[in-house]
Amino acid sequence: MRGVNADSQPMRSARPGTAAGRLAVPAGVLAAVVGAFAYVGAVDPNEPGHYPVCPLLRLTGVYCPGCGGLRSAHAFVHGDLLAALQDNAAAVLGYLGFAVLWTVWVVRAVRGRPLRIDLGPAQLWTLGALLLVFTVVRNLPFGDRLHP
Repeated sequence: MRGVNADSQPMRSARPGTAAGRLAVPAGVLAAVVGAFAYVGAVDPNEPGHYPVCPLLRLTGVYCPGCGGLRSAHAFVHGDLLAALQDNAAAVLGYLGFAVLWTVWVVRAVRGRPLRIDLGPAQLWTLGALLLVFTVVRNLPFGDRLHP
């Protein structure tokens, strides 16, 4: 329901109508992601003392699905895709997935359409199962190529 402003006129929704206005949120998200990648690219996670150690790895010795993600991002920023994949292949797929999703978001925003991501339970369970398999395999003796 729309409100009424002080002049007893119906208030319009705060939705920007121009393409530049519709691109404000995707641009802000991109700026945040670029800033995070720039920081990880500048501060090397391979040098001890810059970032905290994964608590699961420290307590149990088990690699979680995110272990090696910072090293992967650092290698990715420096253009070393092979090292990024070796540090955390799932993270690299996540970076690429974000790039595709962000591009679709921008194209839809320019056209004035909302971004709709309709993942059903089957897709969410599949994604969770793939991350679980990745986590289990990287912790087995034959999965040493997936260790960060």
